[in-house]
Amino acid sequence: MIKNLFRVKESITAKLIIAIGLLIISGSMIFWYAILEKQDNYLTSIAIKNGFSFIEYIKKSNRYNMLHFLRDEIQETLQDISIAEGVEGVRIFDHTGRIYYSTFQEEITKAIDRTSIACRGCHTDIEESSELLTDPIKWNIYRKKEGFTTLKLVEPIYNEPACYTSACHVHNKEQNILGFVEADLSLALLDEAKLKQKQALTAYVIIFILAISLSIMIILYKIVSKPVGELVKGMERVSKGDLDHSVSIKSSDEIGKLSEAFNSMTIDIKASRHKIEEWTKTLEEEVAKKTEEIKKTHDALVQTEKLASLGRMAAGVAHEINNPLTGIVTFSYLLLKKFPPESTEAGDIQIIIDQAERCAKIIKNLLAFARASSTEKSEININDVVKKAIFMVKNQEKFHNIIFDLNLGDLSLKSIGEEHKFQQIFLNMLINAADAMNEKGSITVSTRKTSVEEKNYVEVEFTDTGSGINEKDMPKLFEPFFTTKPIGQGTGLGLSITHGIVSQFGGHINVKTKVGKGTSFFILLPLLNSEK
Repeated sequence: MIKNLFRVKESITAKLIIAIGLLIISGSMIFWYAILEKQDNYLTSIAIKNGFSFIEYIKKSNRYNMLHFLRDEIQETLQDISIAEGVEGVRIFDHTGRIYYSTFQEEITKAIDRTSIACRGCHTDIEESSELLTDPIKWNIYRKKEGFTTLKLVEPIYNEPACYTSACHVHNKEQNILGFVEADLSLALLDEAKLKQKQALTAYVIIFILAISLSIMIILYKIVSKPVGELVKGMERVSKGDLDHSVSIKSSDEIGKLSEAFNSMTIDIKASRHKIEEWTKTLEEEVAKKTEEIKKTHDALVQTEKLASLGRMAAGVAHEINNPLTGIVTFSYLLLKKFPPESTEAGDIQIIIDQAERCAKIIKNLLAFARASSTEKSEININDVVKKAIFMVKNQEKFHNIIFDLNLGDLSLKSIGEEHKFQQIFLNMLINAADAMNEKGSITVSTRKTSVEEKNYVEVEFTDTGSGINEKDMPKLFEPFFTTKPIGQGTGLGLSITHGIVSQFGGHINVKTKVGKGTSFFILLPLLNSEK
């Protein structure tokens, strides 16, 4: 287990330790850097504050000497001050840069270094312009060759009434700055303190990282690595076929739940294996059952092909019958003219004409339904299509003992679609209703306007008085080839095709049924806006 802990690619614990360790190291380094930077800035600000206090002390110490122009006393005071530890040098120079007093005797009467902060801290460009900075730089820290840093500060000596009213001075009242005091203060002690502090803080951070990393290693090993290892071993044994093996991890966390799930899965696999073994024994029966289903589906397809062929034949026969009917009607009209209108012969001939025209109209509708129509959509009056569908079936033998009850709504019930497809929908509904009633009963057909989710539809209702639909058959009602009719009396495609056509035009089909009472199909087609 411990060996796996150090195999990064194979151990999740190792990956977690590395990831968390990197986060801790990154966070500690950021914290370490932030603390050092903050303390460095804090100590530097204290040094600068003390540095300016030192310069203020120099100015106050020499104020009397300057007012009375005691140059030797001023120089002597600077010499005494420079003896203090950390004071590297002090200079007093005027605004032109000429040094009047310095702890270094050789600098007196010389000009200040033009590249130092004494010049560049006030002037924008010391070489090209005399323009002054709006916010002068009064201090700077630089590192000397010896390795420690030095703080250079510059503070102006401002003119005051005691100066321009003194008899020994030549300064006028308008001169704001009389000169500058520059001090170089060694920060060697401060650098040493910072180094020791950095070393101590670094040691603390390293100890903290090591302690946290070791703690995390132990915790992850106990909580993650060990139980996960047991799960892995259990999976290996189960994968080799030992389904009686179980993993014993006593915890209420996710790994404990995973262990329970694993044991439950092992039990389920064992049960499934037993079931498969039992099922294998009855495989021949299952194959025979599926073969029978395939045979029924094949018979339904053959029957569908027969009906399609019969439909094409019926269309051809209807076309051939239409020509003789035209001749019968024509010659009947000619024969009618030879008899008086009130004669018995005229009445008989009129009956022949009426029945022949009726046959011609039926054949015309049959040919229109069978003809391959254009797929171009147009405005369709739903009531007209319903009437045509009923006219096509009501004289068939299947519908002789069926009563039609029509409740057609507003004549403006229109939808966008293809007339022959709408007619196919309604014919399928009527034929299914007749089959459900064993060709005896009543069919109620109603049309109305309805709304579903703020959208308007034309609702066409077909209600029969048949035996109804069993609840177990409802989920499969619109599946292709599903039928409860005997072989030869149905293909199981009528409702499937109807559902497909209705969906194609953005509609819906709803069904209400009660066993022994009958069934109602509600066809919802998008209603065309009457204003359009």
